[in-house]
Amino acid sequence: MAPEIDDQEKIDATFRNGSLTAVGIIVGFSLSFINRWVSNPNDWSRVDILPMTVMVVGIAVQVKVFADLLARDSLLVVKYDRARRLFLIGVIIVAAGIALALANDILGISSQKMLG
Repeated sequence: MAPEIDDQEKIDATFRNGSLTAVGIIVGFSLSFINRWVSNPNDWSRVDILPMTVMVVGIAVQVKVFADLLARDSLLVVKYDRARRLFLIGVIIVAAGIALALANDILGISSQKMLG
């Protein structure tokens, strides 16, 4: 039987701060990637909308987690664990959007080139 977690159990602030730094770096990378892709001078096509939408949703989830980790109650284990799970979901969503964009590029159906 798994031990019960006390709702008021807290993590160390230093540990949370390290996680906050890591989340900030990943959010920055995600925003930088989407900025570079959007700044591409090629015309957009309808097929580009799906990967862009997926990436924007993933980035929105990451930014929400960043905001959640800035809250004072993020030191509570329950809140921290929820933010960690949500962040991983956001990273997976962004990765799926990048994979879609890359697949569109490889198949030659996208006007927004990721390669070369």
